[in-house]
Amino acid sequence: MSYCLHSESHLDTGPIYVRENGKLHVVNQGAGGIQNVTPKTRPFRLFSRGFSVELCMNREDDRARRQRTDHFIFTYTKEGNLRYSAKSLFSLVLGYISDNVDHIDSLIGFPEQIAEKLFSAAEARQKFTEPVTGLRALQKFTEAYGSLVLCSLCLRNRYLVISEKLEEIKSFRELTCLDLSCCKLGDEHELLEHLTKEALSSVKRLLLKDNSLSDAGLRRMTAPVRVLKKGLENLLVLDLSCNPKITDVGIGYLLSFKKLNYLDISGTGLKDVNAVIKRLQTQIGLVHSKVPLKEFDHSNCKTEGWAEQTVLQWEQAVMEAVKPQDNLRSRTAALHFYGKTRRIEEVVKCKLVEAETKASGNLQFYKEKVQNCHLPLKKEIAGSHELKNNKKRALAEQERERTSKQKHLCLTVEDWDLLNTY
Repeated sequence: MSYCLHSESHLDTGPIYVRENGKLHVVNQGAGGIQNVTPKTRPFRLFSRGFSVELCMNREDDRARRQRTDHFIFTYTKEGNLRYSAKSLFSLVLGYISDNVDHIDSLIGFPEQIAEKLFSAAEARQKFTEPVTGLRALQKFTEAYGSLVLCSLCLRNRYLVISEKLEEIKSFRELTCLDLSCCKLGDEHELLEHLTKEALSSVKRLLLKDNSLSDAGLRRMTAPVRVLKKGLENLLVLDLSCNPKITDVGIGYLLSFKKLNYLDISGTGLKDVNAVIKRLQTQIGLVHSKVPLKEFDHSNCKTEGWAEQTVLQWEQAVMEAVKPQDNLRSRTAALHFYGKTRRIEEVVKCKLVEAETKASGNLQFYKEKVQNCHLPLKKEIAGSHELKNNKKRALAEQERERTSKQKHLCLTVEDWDLLNTY
């Protein structure tokens, strides 16, 4: 405390008073003399001028006190006066739970109406974009509500989103439509392996256009359906166009999709096209279409569900991360000016591949049942006898093939190796 009673500077100790012959003298230390002057009272200072005191009771309470402005809604009246009203208890509790949504144990059995509001509140706070807590919070909703969170997912040409948010995408359940076109995933991608799981057995429309798939990828994708009768057994629409590594052998794996109504294999590496067309018609009942089908129009597949804005937030975060690469345009322009070749860093779009498919030909298939359901009743009655005869022939051929297959081994060594991985 004695240190604090010193004056403002350490060199200036202040006046020194000396009593001599009954009188009080002031000693000036700088000049070294004695002045007979009546002393002037100086204000007593316990601390220096620059000293300040801040009362801090509790930092956590201080933060909570600052956030109390969120408890009110500020509006302006017609006269221009500021008016505030307190928020409802429901909105306050909803905001608190959405801030700590990753700490929820489970939402199973929770009302859907309140869960949707809770999801939108957490989405507005961008809780699902956080690296660790976002995945944990999203899993709570997908486990409890399934298709309500997301029933259709469109990731066309979004390969960066898939690489950054793969675990979040794998957490979605009960999807009915999945568009992964132009993503260049390949045969051994984790997302293609995830397609064979029971969580995505509800997928009815799968678009895998231009994904560098081959016969090995189709064999892995269809192994659960061919052997265990699980996986993509409810598939109705399948797009495998613009995958030139798929050959006649890979098309044979697709014959396990008995419920398939539409198939697109344009731009694949088929050797005997006529044999493949005949094989699909006899075994699955798919007829070659001479006209492009509207079912393969990719504009029909959109992201739908509670997490629609969440997927957009993921895309915006990825685009912001890629923005610094725009500074390289000046360098590439200089290289082009000096005649130097520039390394191709841009991904080839699907439009170029579509031109190749148009040149090679259209190989889209449909089932006659689905196509004829929109025709008048008279035409259906007239063609019913022909359909019955075609069914009988197809069934007879299928029975012959089954009996011939039963004589030989149904599974190869590669199929057994695949089964052991599940």
